[in-house]
Amino acid sequence: MGAAAEHKAAGNAAFAAGDYASATEHFSRAIAEDPTDHLFYSNRSACGLALGKLDEAKADAAKCVELKPDWAKGYSRLGQALLRAGDLDGAQKAYMQGLGVDPDSEALMDGLAEVRKAKKGGGKVPTEEMAAATVIEDVIGIDLGTTYSAVAVFRNGEVEVLVNDQGERTTASWVAFNQHSGERLIGDSAKRQAAMNTQNTFFNIKRIIGKGYDESQDEIRRMPFDVTKDEASGKPLIKSVVEGKEREYFPEQISAMVLEEMKDIAEKALGHPVTKAVVTVPAYFNDAQRRLTKDAGRIAGLDVLRIINEPTAAALAYGLGGHSTADANSLDDLKTILVFDLGGGTFDVSVLEIDQGVFGVLSTAGDTHLGGEDFDSAIADFAIAEFKKKQKGTDHFTGNARNMRKLRTACERAKRALSAQNQATIELTVGDEDLQMELTRAKMDKLCDEPIKRTLEAVKRALSDSKKTKEDIDEIVLVGGSTRIVRIQTMLQEFFNGKDLCKSVNPDEAVAYGAAVQGAILSGAAKQSKDTANLLLVDVIPLSLGIETEGRRMAVVVPRNTSIPTTRTESFTTVEDYQTSVDVRVFEGERQSTDGNNLLGQFTIRGIQRAKRGEAKVDVTFDLNSNGLLTVTAEDPITKAKANVEIDHDRGRLSEEDVNKMLEDAKRYKAEDEARYRAYLEAQGREAEE
Repeated sequence: MGAAAEHKAAGNAAFAAGDYASATEHFSRAIAEDPTDHLFYSNRSACGLALGKLDEAKADAAKCVELKPDWAKGYSRLGQALLRAGDLDGAQKAYMQGLGVDPDSEALMDGLAEVRKAKKGGGKVPTEEMAAATVIEDVIGIDLGTTYSAVAVFRNGEVEVLVNDQGERTTASWVAFNQHSGERLIGDSAKRQAAMNTQNTFFNIKRIIGKGYDESQDEIRRMPFDVTKDEASGKPLIKSVVEGKEREYFPEQISAMVLEEMKDIAEKALGHPVTKAVVTVPAYFNDAQRRLTKDAGRIAGLDVLRIINEPTAAALAYGLGGHSTADANSLDDLKTILVFDLGGGTFDVSVLEIDQGVFGVLSTAGDTHLGGEDFDSAIADFAIAEFKKKQKGTDHFTGNARNMRKLRTACERAKRALSAQNQATIELTVGDEDLQMELTRAKMDKLCDEPIKRTLEAVKRALSDSKKTKEDIDEIVLVGGSTRIVRIQTMLQEFFNGKDLCKSVNPDEAVAYGAAVQGAILSGAAKQSKDTANLLLVDVIPLSLGIETEGRRMAVVVPRNTSIPTTRTESFTTVEDYQTSVDVRVFEGERQSTDGNNLLGQFTIRGIQRAKRGEAKVDVTFDLNSNGLLTVTAEDPITKAKANVEIDHDRGRLSEEDVNKMLEDAKRYKAEDEARYRAYLEAQGREAEE
């Protein structure tokens, strides 16, 4: 028996005899001999609890969880320590994370029940005097949508979705530059002039952010503006011609302009500068897409405190006022909900449990290339064929970006109308000709049958991953403008055996609403309202993460739908005799072969133990933070050689120099916009409001 094991045995004996001080000493010696054994920390944490040394108990339990994140008992230890210390939210989170590892653990369920009991009996809210004395910075919530965006803020104990200059609560995610004056337009003003300025009007950028040029071809083919490949990074590069000069933008720069508009809307409404935000992304966004969305925030002058998934944000909106039943106005009762989020360009479905203010995501599924734009495309393709028949073979649209923009706008208008009526007219003017055709709801349903059915497959996958049946779902919450399509609602009701759909949350505003709630949680503002004081959000990752092993096989380290934040470590062995370095290739995806998965990056660890094949070991650690952003490290436990990952897709990210340059560009654009606005007001004989 080794020294560490001897001290462990002696510590166990002392603990059983009630001599907790002696037991602590033995477990401390065991840790000194082997600081990598999670059991030693777990046992010493139990001693700390028995002795009332709560800080030590919390620290040891946290170390236990760090070393063995897939051991449910570690979370039980951590929950106990936090509960004893009075950190009810922290204890609740620990127990919930543990149940994500072992859903049948009675110790964890009992601990969670203790937390709920404590919250019901002694949850405290700051007094009005305390609240008044506390200065809390506003953290805005932004729904950065494919077709429309929205911004909200939590103030005076409730969420307010903010209106833009046109009095609208949503703003088109469109950016345009006047090719003659260089004037920049954002929102509906950009969208209205698109047919006249197709080359310099940009939209659907969310569909290509964080992706390579080669993998974005399906989206790029439908974009009427010029998108080329940046050879250095392999990313899409958007081109425009302004005042006779060519300009180039990465997708995150265009997204930053939309975020900047959201920031400006918030600052006008609040009357003071805003620097912090929570931004939402589709649940199925990968690591690169999340990182570049955060970069877009930096370019816009925002410190993005958290990236959260859109259906999770919508669930927060549902939980805080979007209930469909009268007795659901409290978050105390356990409810299982399914959020069906179908927007303009992306689709997500998530299964969540809401209990005692904890929003726990059980599973998520979806498609980042499915949304209202796909329905518009199906209708437009049909309309082109129909108009071609009527015009005896003349095609006014293929290859003509201006006419194509007019057609898509007319098709979108008809699609929206068919959510309220059975027939609509697609009509537009092309040159000197007025074109029109009738479209019935039944015909649209048939044209869009394939993408609509794809949404149901994701629903089935999310239910399977969550280990829930459709009978277990208490509410089906609809989010996103495309859920207004009648066929989608009918299909969902049929699948869920006639269950009523929850339409009480605003499908266009729910995501921004939930983002603002998360912002209030992070800022501390949520603590000042009894309705939000005890809220806690536990999200999951959408895709499995792992490394490539021999034979190009995917070795999963973090399975999909694992709760975040999380840290997972797995040991891997060498495949050759006496090799001193190992290449680590990091992937995300669900295929057994890495050929079918997405390469996130690769790095090399050098200086590992020289040994025969299979003897040397390398510990690979995946660390996912609350934003779902990934860091990977590798370490040889013998030689202590270590490599901190530089994810390969970071070469496509922005360097500090790039960000600073783009920040200066953004400031210049803003100054130009303000100067033009002042000139316009002067021409009208008015003064700008300070």
